[in-house]
Order: sequence, then structure tokens, then C-alpha cells
Amino acid sequence: MSESARMWVEVVFNIAYLVAIWGIVIAMALHRDRVAPQDRRVAALGRWAFFLLALGDTGHVGFRVWAYAAGGLENTVTMLGREVGLVGAGALATAITVTFFYVLVLMMWQARFGKPYGWFGALLFAMAGLRLLLMIPVANQWNSVTPPQPWSIVRNLPLTIAGLGVAWLILRDALAAHDRPFVWVGSLIVLSYAMYIPVILFVQQAPMVGMLMIPKTLAYVGIAVVLWRSLYRRERISAAAYA
Repeated sequence: MSESARMWVEVVFNIAYLVAIWGIVIAMALHRDRVAPQDRRVAALGRWAFFLLALGDTGHVGFRVWAYAAGGLENTVTMLGREVGLVGAGALATAITVTFFYVLVLMMWQARFGKPYGWFGALLFAMAGLRLLLMIPVANQWNSVTPPQPWSIVRNLPLTIAGLGVAWLILRDALAAHDRPFVWVGSLIVLSYAMYIPVILFVQQAPMVGMLMIPKTLAYVGIAVVLWRSLYRRERISAAAYA
């Protein structure tokens, strides 16, 4: 695929994604009265999780579209007297919000299944805190279009532990409870990391690997759709619909 074709695929996908994810978040907010009383805490946590995800990704993919329109991904803007890379600023925004996204998903697991966090839950909260701390050092090079190595691996390792850890908790308890919607939630989180890990490891050497961010992003849209269908629709979808 040529560089121009890859740019247009990314731009069209990014715009469509932002429309879709914000549409789901707005629908959740407008129709929260449809949620059954026993599901309201889970639904509220999921709604806030996807609000943060959409907010961060508006910076992430939205700034990439802006940078392309302004002449290229290396484009910068002046903020508070400093040159700030659009792509880097967007990457920082989504790095923060996705960390809180997984904190809220962990809380959603606890609300759904009523299990104590225990030492493993405490570890996952600690990984989220460590991730935020690791985003502070200048080694992150947030103005860089391509994430620096090995720091990209260092800062993403706690997030990967947190994300896959909560996915394991969800799958363990959803399978035991025959909770089909949350089996999908856990499975889609695993799928998102299966797409994301190669990007973390190899995008510097093979930029085309970055295209895996498209199915990764679609996995998050899938989670939002599952939550919408299982919690917000007035005509409640049976678990068998997810079989």
C-alpha cells in the first residue's frame, strides 16, 4: 500500500471511528433510563469508561487527521510558547485516558460479579498508577511521531498487565456465570491487545504494523456495542443473542 493510500485509509477510518464511538457514548447518556436497576452501576462505569476513551481518542486520532490536513504527521502547533507535535500530544492524551479506562473496567468487573478486588485487583490498580508515573519522564519523547524504544515497551508494560489482568478476571467470572455479554467484553479486550502488542514491539522497524491499530480500535467499538445491546436497549437482548 502506498503512503498516500495508507493516509486516506487512516483518515477515513479515524473520522468514522470518532463518529461511531461518540454516537454510542451519547446514546448511552441519553438512554440511561432504560438500564435495569440492578445494572445501573455497571452501566454508569461503562459509560464513563467510554466517555474517557472517546475523549482521549479525539485527541489521538483527531490530531492525526489535523496533522495530515496541515501537511503531515510532523506538523506542530505553538502552545504556551512551546512547539508541540500534534501526533505526540494526541498520543499523550489517549495514553492518560486509556489508563483510567481500564481502572473503570476493573471497577465494572467488581460491580458486575460482586467479587472482592483482593491482592490481584490491588496489583492492577497499582499497574495503572505506575503507568501514569512512567509517562512523566522526558524519555517518552511525546513530540515524536514514532514512539521511542525501549521506552515505549517500558511505559506500555504496566498497561498491558492491567488490561490483560482485568480481561482474565472478566473471562473467569463471566464463563463461570454463563454471562455471554461479558464473555464478549473479556474476549474483545484480549483481541485488542493481540493487535496492540505487535505495534508496541515492531512499529519502529515496520511502520505498516501500525495498521493493526484499526482492528484494535474496532475491538473497543465492539465492547461498547456489546454493553449497549446488553444494558441499554429497552427490548433486552437475551444472552443467547451473543452465542
